[in-house]
Amino acid sequence: MEISQSIARYCEYQERCHSEVRNKLYELGCYQKEVEQHITELIERGLLNEERFARAYARGKFRMKQWGKVKIKQELRLRKISEYCIKKAMTEIDEEEYDAVLNKLMDKKLHELRGERSEAKLKGKVFRYIIQKGYEMEIVTNLLTEKIKNK
Repeated sequence: MEISQSIARYCEYQERCHSEVRNKLYELGCYQKEVEQHITELIERGLLNEERFARAYARGKFRMKQWGKVKIKQELRLRKISEYCIKKAMTEIDEEEYDAVLNKLMDKKLHELRGERSEAKLKGKVFRYIIQKGYEMEIVTNLLTEKIKNK
C-alpha cells in the first residue's frame, strides 16, 4: 500500500512517462510483476498517460528552454515514447512561434558575436549553437545564409 501511495504522489506531482515510473518502482524495490501491476493501476486511474506526458514535455522544453523539434523528438525517443505520441507532441508547437523563436535565438547569437571578423567562423559558431538547440539543419542553413547576407 505504501508503494502505491508513493508512486501515485510521484505521478501527481508532474507528468511522467512509463520509463520514469518503471525506474522509480524498481528503485523502491518492486519486482517486474509488481511494477507492471502498479503501472496498469496508474493508467486506469488516469495518473499515467504517455501522450499527455509527450505533449507537456514538448510544450515545456520549447517554451522554457527554446529547444527545437529535433532535440525534443530525440529526448522523447530516449524515454521510449511511441512515434504516435511524438507526432501528437509536435502538434503542440505552433509553427509561427517556432520560427519566431528560431529568429530570436539566431539574432541574439549574431549580436553576441558581432566582433567576430571572419564570416566563416561567425557562421560556424552560430550554426553549431542553433543546431545544438535542436533546430533542423536545412532551416538553420537557409536562415543563417539569409541573415549574414542582409547584415
